[in-house]
This record gives sequence, C-alpha cells and structure tokens, in this order.
Amino acid sequence: MYDNTCKFLAENFPEDFASWLLGNPIPLTKLEPSELSAEPIRADSVIFLESSEIVVHLEFQTKTDDTMAYRMANYWLRLYGKYPTKAIHQTVIYLKRTNSPLAHQTSFKSKQLNHEFNVIRLWEQPTDIFQQYLGLLPLAVLTKTSDPEKTLRDVARQIDNIADKRVQSNVAASTAIISGIALDKAIIQRLLRSEIMKESVIYQDILLEGEAKGEAKGKAEGKAEGKAETARQIALNMLLANVSTDLVAQFTGLTLKQVQKLQKISTKLPKTPKSSKPKRSQKP
Repeated sequence: MYDNTCKFLAENFPEDFASWLLGNPIPLTKLEPSELSAEPIRADSVIFLESSEIVVHLEFQTKTDDTMAYRMANYWLRLYGKYPTKAIHQTVIYLKRTNSPLAHQTSFKSKQLNHEFNVIRLWEQPTDIFQQYLGLLPLAVLTKTSDPEKTLRDVARQIDNIADKRVQSNVAASTAIISGIALDKAIIQRLLRSEIMKESVIYQDILLEGEAKGEAKGKAEGKAEGKAETARQIALNMLLANVSTDLVAQFTGLTLKQVQKLQKISTKLPKTPKSSKPKRSQKP
C-alpha cells in the first residue's frame, strides 16, 4: 500500500516530484508500462513519467531487493529502445530506514555492461524541501527529522490550509498511510482529521475493492452472508491502509471487538490494494 500511495502522489503531483528530483517543475505525464514491452512490468512499485525531452523512472521501496540493480538496467534498455532521443532519469526511493548495503547500490555491473542509476534514502533528505510542495507533504515524516510527530503536526496544519477540498482529502489520506511507516496509528489519528480523508480516492478505492470482494463471495454464499463478507473485506482493506480501528468500525458498522479481531488477521496479509488516478488538480 505504501508503494501504491507514492505512485498515486507522483502521478497526481508530477511537477512537485520534478522540482524535487530534477530541480525544475517540468510538466510530466504518465507513461504506461505496457508501452515498453509485452513482458510484464513490476507495477506495484514502478512509475514512468515523460515529457518531450525526458523520461522519469521511479521505484518506491519499503525494503531492499537484491535484483534492483539488474531491474534498473533492464528498464533503462527498454526505455532507450522506445525513446532513444530522450534523456532517461532513474531513481530508486527507499521509504523505510535500513542498514542494508543494498540501499546504497547505484549501479549494475557485468562484463559487458555498466549501468548507473540514482538512489534516494528518504531518512537522509532535509525535511524543509518536502514541506514546500503539496505532493511531497505526505513523505515529510520519513525525512531527516529529529521529531516525526512534530513534523506530522506541521504537515497537518498545512493540509488544513489547502483550499481545494479534493486535493486536501487526497493529501491527508496519503499522509495518514505513509506516516504509518514511522508513527503509531494513535498519533496519526490524533493529528489528522478523519472527516477530511473520507472523501479521498485512496480510501474510496479501498472501500470499492472490499465491496467487490464481498459481492463476489456473496453470490456463492447467499445475500446475508455476502453483506457480512462485504463489511469484513472493507474493514480488512482499511486496516491494511493503516486506518484506525475506531474509524473502521464507523465505516463498516462492525463492532470494535470485531474490528480488533480482523486487525490481528490484517497483520498477516500483504498490503497491496491498487490505487486509481483522479483528474489532476493544480496546486492552490
């Protein structure tokens, strides 16, 4: 879920990411992975953006992967084959602090090929940069801050001042999800207003996925059991997105005891619900 939320931010605030990564707010549009090759792309953590002169390839990671260097070289070759005249900018962004040497690996080397790419470890990035752009606000808590809770409190104030309610909701929900890497749910719930996040497309996607799973199972098990399964699937998806148990109970109609029981189950499940892309909003 963390990777997908970061992809959502990059897709909807591409100029903010360009300002951070390229030093220039270049307008970028999403490049579909299917345009590169018939071979499947690891869509859970990869995003491609392009302009007339550059292709930006980002990988968001919560943990290291010993195949990352090879994958970056592989993607570069595919991108170059499709866009030989464009500059290709590749960056792996690690979200969660790690001591693994793989988080410092910036090249793939073989006897015939040497390939370089960029690596960013968020916990080494200055916090103030991320407080300058709406699309980067949700990542601020993961940066080089001595007090993540205070940083989230500052971010919450900025979110409250966002005039566009759609943007405000999406930024708030993204912040709540990503902050779960560094902070407890209770702190996040206290500092971020839940009523703002309810309208977010990220939360709506969680609800819709839960409803779809519940309805499919309901056809096989009967209408009454199907409704119960729908509520259960919605609750599981919200828990996977780091939503507080109180808010889950409010959304689904389940008792707090039922939600807490599901919470134990959710810790054993993968956090990979898909996110959908709304119409891009301009910064206020």
